[in-house]
Amino acid sequence: MNTSGEGPAGRLLALIGEHHAAVRAALDDEQYAVLLTRLETLAAVVPDDGMAVRRACQGVRLALLALPFDHPVRPALDAVRLVAAPPEPAVVLGARELMALLAPARQPAPDMPDGTPDEILRAPALSSDEAHARCGGAAPPELIRFADPRGGERYPEFQFPEGCGSPYEVVIQVNRLLLADIDPWGAAAWWLSGNTWLGGTPAALLGRLPDRELVGAATALVEGD
Repeated sequence: MNTSGEGPAGRLLALIGEHHAAVRAALDDEQYAVLLTRLETLAAVVPDDGMAVRRACQGVRLALLALPFDHPVRPALDAVRLVAAPPEPAVVLGARELMALLAPARQPAPDMPDGTPDEILRAPALSSDEAHARCGGAAPPELIRFADPRGGERYPEFQFPEGCGSPYEVVIQVNRLLLADIDPWGAAAWWLSGNTWLGGTPAALLGRLPDRELVGAATALVEGD
């Protein structure tokens, strides 16, 4: 894959391609499915949309934070930041080439990627109308929402206080960090999985822990601490 002359994101894609077997070996099936989904997101953006490129590159970076610290791709992650400048339009083509290498037979990702945890599928959810009513209008774009071919959009219910009320403000903050608008399944997995930093499942700790602790745990993930 030719990424010569590219910036940090291009170099990251080149390393993924160079060490693709080691990347696959280091990630479990669910983590690898998330990586492929985020690469597909990058491959699908408009190259001239600098912010979309940056956000999609950040999504790829987040998917790779599960790599061991001694992995040959790991050192390249710190250089890829959402605010990094200038944007790298050519990485969109690089992502398409990389997808051909990593998963040549893979079809475009559905809304629900392979390996989606059962906890996400079983979690209570609100309909689009219910979520909009709780928000007093259009739901914020940072909320996690899934497309359901049979029932329209679904919003995981943990994002709202029990019974009534608009979304937790800390949910909006954390979802923004986790890029929930481009990877809702990955963000939902963070909320609904056990977290050793917090000593429990983040969604179950809403309203019980100070907001700053939830934000701190999400920031640690994003920053790779």
